[in-house]
Amino acid sequence: MATDDDRTVDELRAALDGPWREIREKAREHLDDDRLYGDPTLDMRAARARVLEQMRLVSTFGWAEKGFRLEHGGGNDPGGAVTALEMLAYTDLSLWVKCGVQWGLFGGAVENLGTERHQTYVEQLITLDLLGCFAMTETGHGSDVANLLTTATYDPATQEFVVHSPTPAARKDYIGGAAEHARMAAVFAQLITGGESRGVHCFLVPIRDDQGNDLPGVTTSDCGLKGGLPGVDNGRIMFDQVRIPRENLLNRYADVAPDGTYHSDIENPSRRFFTTLGTLVRGRVSVGGAAAAGARVALSIAVRYAERRRQFDDPDTGEETLLLDYRSHQRRLLPLVARSYALAFAQNDLVRRMHLVQTGQDVDPGAQRALEKRAAGLKVAQTRHATRAIQECREACGGAGYLTENRLVTLKADTDVFTTFEGDNVVLTQLVAKELLTAYSDEVRDLDALGWVRFAATMTRDVVRDVTGVRQLIQRLRDRSDQGVDDGDLARRDVQLQLFADREDYLTRTAAHRLRARAADTGPFEAFNNAQDHILAAGTAHIDRIVLEAFIEGIAAIEDEQARALADSVCDLFVYTVLEENQAWFIMHRFMSVERAKAVRRGVNELVDRLRPHATTLVGGLGVPEYMLRAAMLTDPAAVSN
Repeated sequence: MATDDDRTVDELRAALDGPWREIREKAREHLDDDRLYGDPTLDMRAARARVLEQMRLVSTFGWAEKGFRLEHGGGNDPGGAVTALEMLAYTDLSLWVKCGVQWGLFGGAVENLGTERHQTYVEQLITLDLLGCFAMTETGHGSDVANLLTTATYDPATQEFVVHSPTPAARKDYIGGAAEHARMAAVFAQLITGGESRGVHCFLVPIRDDQGNDLPGVTTSDCGLKGGLPGVDNGRIMFDQVRIPRENLLNRYADVAPDGTYHSDIENPSRRFFTTLGTLVRGRVSVGGAAAAGARVALSIAVRYAERRRQFDDPDTGEETLLLDYRSHQRRLLPLVARSYALAFAQNDLVRRMHLVQTGQDVDPGAQRALEKRAAGLKVAQTRHATRAIQECREACGGAGYLTENRLVTLKADTDVFTTFEGDNVVLTQLVAKELLTAYSDEVRDLDALGWVRFAATMTRDVVRDVTGVRQLIQRLRDRSDQGVDDGDLARRDVQLQLFADREDYLTRTAAHRLRARAADTGPFEAFNNAQDHILAAGTAHIDRIVLEAFIEGIAAIEDEQARALADSVCDLFVYTVLEENQAWFIMHRFMSVERAKAVRRGVNELVDRLRPHATTLVGGLGVPEYMLRAAMLTDPAAVSN
């Protein structure tokens, strides 16, 4: 018979599962399969072979094709595809990465940057008849994609592109699939025709034959052992005058005629470049979601362990005390659970936005750019959260947490790289802040450092409230509140959101003013470089605010009163934790008094105490079934002291 706690777990899980909850529920059934879980005892070669076989099993689930268009044999459901594949992060992150490279990055490049002439490749890669890789990053250029060194020079005499790595720094590096399995690469290179460079474009370049041997002019090598993800065959690729047909240019946004004439409907090279990269935003959305999923697994393990592991006698009862009854342990884990809830709601909102843009339902000209900014910001938030949460879980489980059989060290190793792939987190935070500063006027979107500084000199508005819906949301929250309540009451949601928005707005405006002031006596690069710490802080504040907004909207959709009340307390804990972490800034800039800051600290203590009895319910709501945890310490009776 279902208990009230069971029903609350179900309601919370349904809320966090989001718009594609049916897909998540079906995925949980598929993933109750030993074949899909990693084996940490395997060596590198065996781990890679196992993951390839696992991917073939996943290909039978019908998940991969969801993300492709109907005319390519897909389901035209990018949101469903991202959601389904995210669930693989509960099993083996090597498998998730391998699938993401094949269907997300390689497949996404072919479908989104290609045209009808590339349809056969799409059909083959969906079924794994064609294994591919995504060759963007170079040894000398990672995040700086616009300045990649690999060239693709058009030869009109043979109607071929000649792909070449002109220097060792042009080597394609860290490429998933390049070491063993990939037969073709989606290569990003500088397109040169008629002696003129046209910027970075994407080309399909065969790299191996059916027996796995490098093709003429292609040299692949193995990255070897890494800090994690042993089942992913990361490798390197060098090209020596490799010829490919003209048709292997993915030509959705630009093409080269047989005589070498270049044509693009997007005349501005910068816009063309960013349009090309913007179509690949699904990869960044997926990385953040998978990192957050890994954190949910770790927290589900650590909280459950803390509910059964006892240590030190309670002098009042003489019985040993559960770990989770210690305030320090509650403070270690429960705020991270709260942040996981916040990020889950934010991810659901992001995937929904992505789905609307990529299926053509949101045709607002600014929707794609807004999606890219949000995806960048949430990827930063989720991957940083994963790194912090998994480490805290490992420590909170003591020696047991260090045993491979309990998964936490594997999760830590596998998610560590998430902070730097699909965009380094510092660079992405800077991107978010740049968008904050330049999103208010279309003509300044593509400015260089000098243009940035000049634009900053014109910024005088209450920028956050002028160009977002936060002002209206704050007012709606106030309208819902009881009349006569103190406007400074930190328990009120509108007051909380106001503080988050105040921080973002202040940092954005003062970053602009700092650029202007510095530009008066130095060059544009120095002005920007000098303000970089300030710019990054503005980006972080923006991320915190949009996460809180998503949490608020997510709670409003919960119909069950008991579940909604519990989620409200979890949201409070998220807010109070962010305020506590940034209380020095709030005090320094007089948005918060010292007494109010003390109230925040007391509030965190009161909230973890209030949520302590519901800890198991809360991790149940995170949506990772116990059969997926596979941590030996949760079933070993010897792990419990009495």
